[in-house]
This record gives sequence, C-alpha cells and structure tokens, in this order.
Amino acid sequence: MKAYPDTSFLCALYRLQANSTEAAAYFAAMPGSLEVTTLLLYEFRQAVRFQIRLHRHDPSKGYPRAEGNKMLADLKSDLISGAVTTIPAPWQQIHLAAERLSELYTDASGHRSKDILHVATAIELGVKEFLTFDGNQKKLAEAEGFVVPI
Repeated sequence: MKAYPDTSFLCALYRLQANSTEAAAYFAAMPGSLEVTTLLLYEFRQAVRFQIRLHRHDPSKGYPRAEGNKMLADLKSDLISGAVTTIPAPWQQIHLAAERLSELYTDASGHRSKDILHVATAIELGVKEFLTFDGNQKKLAEAEGFVVPI
C-alpha cells in the first residue's frame, strides 16, 4: 500500500467538485487498486446519506437523492470490479496511535476524531502518501511526515 485516502478524496472521486480532476488523475495513475478500510467506507457512505437528508429538508444544502445514490452505486461498482479494495486494519494499534495524535495536536490545531483516526490508520498501515483535500487534515498528515501529493 502506497497511499491512504480520506473521505474528501473519495468525495472528489465520486462527486464532481473542484478537486475531482486531481483525484481522478491520481486514481487513474495508480499501479493497483485504491485500498481503503471499512472505517473510511463507513464515513463516506454516512456522509453521502447525511447530505441526502440535508437536501431533502433544505434543497439549498446537500445532494439530491439521485446524485447521492449514484455516488454510492459508483463506489459499489468499483468495489465489485476491484478498482477499490478493502484491506484489514489493526484497530487496537490505530486507536493507540490516534490517542497519541489527539494528545499532540488537537488542542493546538483542532482536529476531529475521524480525521485523527484516518491519519493514525495511515501510520499503522505504513503508507508514504496521504490523499486529502481537507486543509486541516493535510497539516496533520504532513506533521506526521506524510507526503500529500494532491
């Protein structure tokens, strides 16, 4: 595994937004599949479902149901084809790494728990690159020595 993506990277892959061209180019150039954890898949799917709900209650927010459903279907298709694969993660070690990151960085930089868990996952999986479009998460990943190539 060379790189670990976060939810912002998946969103850019599966929904047209400002960073989609960069995400698609990185994805297309990868020598193998995009490896993800069950935590990342859960967070992405939950975020899409939440955006659908937001839109239903206020059409100026979130995504229409059809758009959200397409995002989920496209991810499912990539999982079935093997373009995206789920890998096991050592959750006990990840939680210990996350606690260390929280203690070191949260007070000064205000990181959210899922962002910390994603960086801790990347640490424990031994990757070199962290794929994010989230500015604050990029700072955390770089503070931990990751290259953020996009």
